[in-house]
Amino acid sequence: MASTPGIDLMRGRPTPAIGATEAKLQQRKLDALRRGVHRVVDADSLPFGVHVIGVGGAGVEVVRQMLRDAPPDLLATSGSRFSVLAVDIDHGQSALSDVLSLASKFGAERAHVETLSLAVPAPEVLAESMKNLRGHLELEYPMLQGSAGFEPWLSESTIHPDVNEPVTRALAKAVYSRAYYEGERPMAAALRRFAASTNATQGDAVVCIVFGLGGGTGSGMALDLARHLSTGLFGRRVLVMGIGIAPCEGDTPVHRGGQVFAALNELDGLCNEDQNRGMVQACGELYKNPFTAGFLMVPQQPAFVRAGDLALTHRHVDREIAALLTARHGANLWEVLRLLNWGGAPPPQHSAARTPWGAKWMHVLGFADASHSPAEGARQLLDQLGILPGYAPEFIEVRVAEKNAEATGWATALDLAFAPEAAASLAEGGLDGSVQFVLPRVGKSDLSIFFEVRDAYDDLSSAQRISAHALLLERGVVLCEPSTRIDGMAGAGLGGGGGWVAIPFEEMRGPARSQPGVALPEMEIRHAA
Repeated sequence: MASTPGIDLMRGRPTPAIGATEAKLQQRKLDALRRGVHRVVDADSLPFGVHVIGVGGAGVEVVRQMLRDAPPDLLATSGSRFSVLAVDIDHGQSALSDVLSLASKFGAERAHVETLSLAVPAPEVLAESMKNLRGHLELEYPMLQGSAGFEPWLSESTIHPDVNEPVTRALAKAVYSRAYYEGERPMAAALRRFAASTNATQGDAVVCIVFGLGGGTGSGMALDLARHLSTGLFGRRVLVMGIGIAPCEGDTPVHRGGQVFAALNELDGLCNEDQNRGMVQACGELYKNPFTAGFLMVPQQPAFVRAGDLALTHRHVDREIAALLTARHGANLWEVLRLLNWGGAPPPQHSAARTPWGAKWMHVLGFADASHSPAEGARQLLDQLGILPGYAPEFIEVRVAEKNAEATGWATALDLAFAPEAAASLAEGGLDGSVQFVLPRVGKSDLSIFFEVRDAYDDLSSAQRISAHALLLERGVVLCEPSTRIDGMAGAGLGGGGGWVAIPFEEMRGPARSQPGVALPEMEIRHAA
């Protein structure tokens, strides 16, 4: 029997109407969290097993910061191993130059660190590569559906590898595909070496794929890389987490534009179980969600408001991510994974350990300056994180360097600001001077940036919309357009082809803005020229 809606006496807000069984499971879950079932109590003896792939400029910078900040004894515990792969397009400047030198302090016995710089080929070379891609896909995946309708998404006339122009997601995907499938296949070889090193970890292992959501290179390559690694090389046996860095007001309009809308929807198609079933139905098992450890989004806006400088913002954000991945031999990250119910928590105590997230598949990493006033800082975070009204987390764990009065004040302030179901708790072992926390279960439509980049996408031309996409272009599908094959579904066929995905277009498109009187433009069915 379903329970009737009531009033949460602690928060004074309506409680949702849920079934009695679901209510018991939820209460059991929250009780387990209060008891600290997710905590790692022997962090000092924990073998380090956090492995990282940085893709694109933002991802590579996180790798560099992680190597700078990691203590020399990071791998001292028996069984520890550290695998790193930094991948970028050599587009006039390379951020890969000092990754290897920074890694020299670990030695080769327990660490595998590799960089890969991919050049943008001449237009005619890349166009020829596009023509060969269908054959490569059929060899990789014999049961490939719809391969006869494959249309190259780039041609000589649409490739612009000028060093002064930003790389689009579609171009980055083409560069990745050539490096993965053709010639000496440097991308495929690098992933095999990375996977072999990760598999040699003597203990639990997790791979974090870090990239910028606003840049063309990282978001254009990372999703294909994730599926090749997670579903292909690992056979879904190793936990893989995606970490996407969101743009801020200091970034260029291109990095805050329509390609972010396409990237968020591609991630939604992978990480949202309902959407992913529709993607797999149309495109095959190869497109199962590769992020078996979930997806963490990192907003940069709070750091930019504080610093007022983009370079300082990037360094601050990189430092926060690096701390999450390396602190306490990786125990902070493992506790976050357990907290989010993706792995490691004892199932008898933590009944939701295998619960799918559905539409709220994203988790948001937040952080603040510990020296600021907790009450004022928490109020500012509500706006700066870009979380829309109506979102309420189940729980928040506040990570600080040490528990003191100021830390307790931050926990209280965040508890009041976000009103989680379970009162915010404190955990030690965080970054000095920082208050770090994760907001669980956030949907794309809980983010103000989703509506901003959707508006920017609507203003793009047909060719620009195609260039904003990446994930399904090899299947002849432009995800963010209405299907040219089945009414009401998403995924226009590239070049007028028959590609599609079994995702309702209105769900991919997202809800209308909450403000009254705002009408969204009608989407046109657009094709490649």
